[in-house]
Amino acid sequence: MTETPAPETPLLDRIAGPADLRNLSDRDLRQVADELRSETIHAVSRTGGHLGAGLGVVELTVALHAVFDTPRDKLIWDVSHQCYPHKILTGRRSQMNTLRQKDGLSGFTKRTESPYDPFGAAHASTSISAALGFAVGRDLGAPGNGDAIAVIGDGALTGGMAFEALNHAGHLKKRLIVILNDNEMSIAPPVGALSSYLSRLYAGNPFQDLKAAAKGAVGFLPGPFQEGARRAKEMLKGMTVGGTLFEELGFSYVGPIDGHDMETLLGVLRAVKTRATGPILIHAITKKGKGFRPAEHASDGGHATARFNVTTGAQSKAPSNAPSYTKVFAESLMQEAADDDRIVAVTAAMPDGTGLNLFAERFSTRCFDVGIAEQHGVTFCAGLAASGMKPFCTIYSTFLQRGYDQIVHDVALQRLPVRFAIDRAGLVGADGATHAGSFDIAYLSNLPGMVVMAAADEAELRHMVATAAAHDDGPIAFRFPRGEGVGCDLPERGAPLEIGKGRMIHEGSRVAILSFGARLAEVEAAREKLMARGITPTVADARFAKPLDRDLILQLAQDHEALITIEEGAVGGFGSHVAQLLAENAVFDTGLRFRSMVLPDVFIDQAGPHQMYADAGLNSDDIERRVLSVLGVDVLERRA
Repeated sequence: MTETPAPETPLLDRIAGPADLRNLSDRDLRQVADELRSETIHAVSRTGGHLGAGLGVVELTVALHAVFDTPRDKLIWDVSHQCYPHKILTGRRSQMNTLRQKDGLSGFTKRTESPYDPFGAAHASTSISAALGFAVGRDLGAPGNGDAIAVIGDGALTGGMAFEALNHAGHLKKRLIVILNDNEMSIAPPVGALSSYLSRLYAGNPFQDLKAAAKGAVGFLPGPFQEGARRAKEMLKGMTVGGTLFEELGFSYVGPIDGHDMETLLGVLRAVKTRATGPILIHAITKKGKGFRPAEHASDGGHATARFNVTTGAQSKAPSNAPSYTKVFAESLMQEAADDDRIVAVTAAMPDGTGLNLFAERFSTRCFDVGIAEQHGVTFCAGLAASGMKPFCTIYSTFLQRGYDQIVHDVALQRLPVRFAIDRAGLVGADGATHAGSFDIAYLSNLPGMVVMAAADEAELRHMVATAAAHDDGPIAFRFPRGEGVGCDLPERGAPLEIGKGRMIHEGSRVAILSFGARLAEVEAAREKLMARGITPTVADARFAKPLDRDLILQLAQDHEALITIEEGAVGGFGSHVAQLLAENAVFDTGLRFRSMVLPDVFIDQAGPHQMYADAGLNSDDIERRVLSVLGVDVLERRA
């Protein structure tokens, strides 16, 4: 793909940091915003990443940094996939070509990256809680803290944590600024009554009238004009919904305002900075993907993109050699649902990412997007299961963490047959540590009655979907990675597996490698390398971390000098359970050499998936080295 020349940005070129914005006229700030939008498009076209959200807040980003004294004033972006313009303005413009790459800029805000990132984020609905913490810290004398400003989208506002924070902030009455960035579009169209409420706030009135009312916000005008402004504001509120939820929660409400109108933004933000005393919410209406036609017309507003042509928007993607695990899951679930009308699917604001958009097209009444509300989603599934339905709770591993108490209390404790389909298991590449599925094996396998499976390839995933559909005796989970499968032959239909039974892949001698999940392909590659050295490992696929295949594991231990487990998860998971089993059966007393290969006890920063697994020590070369080490093959023999 031919790289488009960098845009002309004469004013932006003069901006080394936010302080430089504060010396510009309002007219110049509008030009900076235009140049910043072009620069953001150009930067993401070279690296890929989250585009639409950032384009929607370009004017807001410029205005916030121009009005407030960042980094003393704490600017906190919820989720923070909209933070690329913020990064460009805060001294990181020259590094944007490293975005989401190894040793480069994170795709999200990150405290260790810049003082302008006071709080790290990548999961939704956290910003108001964090900002309130900064505000209380400021008032208790914590040094170096000014205003606290949270920018949260309408999608993230569907998360219950955001309302917990609003309620607490309204109670404390601390000076706190919350900006609702309302683009009527999260990653998926925001769902539920709250979204309808926000839409009604401005749906029935001429937008210019609402904007004018916002410019004359009550309390920010000279005394003689305040009464008229107050009457106009109350009249407009009465014409829409007869009051505002935010004011009931203790916030002063300003808006809706045009989030792309620099004059409006600067006027409102300056007034708020000068006059606000307690918590205030500014409701700004924006357009996701603003200023880049392909993003504006995309169904997701250009949320995430590979490298692309700036002129056409065409993305540069390598051709796929195998179906993605996500697609295999979705197709397999649809096969099961076609034969069982009790099967329902639930996701938390990620229908496209989990493949449930395909399920919804065919089974619209049996597919539910609960919004960014994983806790509710899990307990909703528990209720569905208790009612006699067969719910598939389809959530990324990293997001399922948010519903852990519900998994324990509402599902496992009651032995309800909720099926957890865990996408993005293991390391995920450019999104880095915040989205890695590192902990689900451990946090699920220690729950009584929970069945935990991991697919070694796409054919195994199809069988595991069928297994989950057929399993009614308590909760069951299966995990699968991001990206393409290994290209194996797919069965036409999945067949239920025997619970707690693994499979032998290759018979060998001396050392056995017991794989759990999608590292099996790397294990097989390591075996080929070892066979060239005259070492022929036994390879088995555990399939289940809970319950373990006791007979298989104990037989491997009995027949081999050494046993190595491998998994795409943190310590405390599959390998730890195998070690416990071996210890309880006194296997170590007879001299078995045991090693467990897991993700290291660090958060691994973004890189390509292969590089991340190399950093984790879980690629075929690492497996080969571990086998040689456990067998006592010295360095000279390894090099021979």
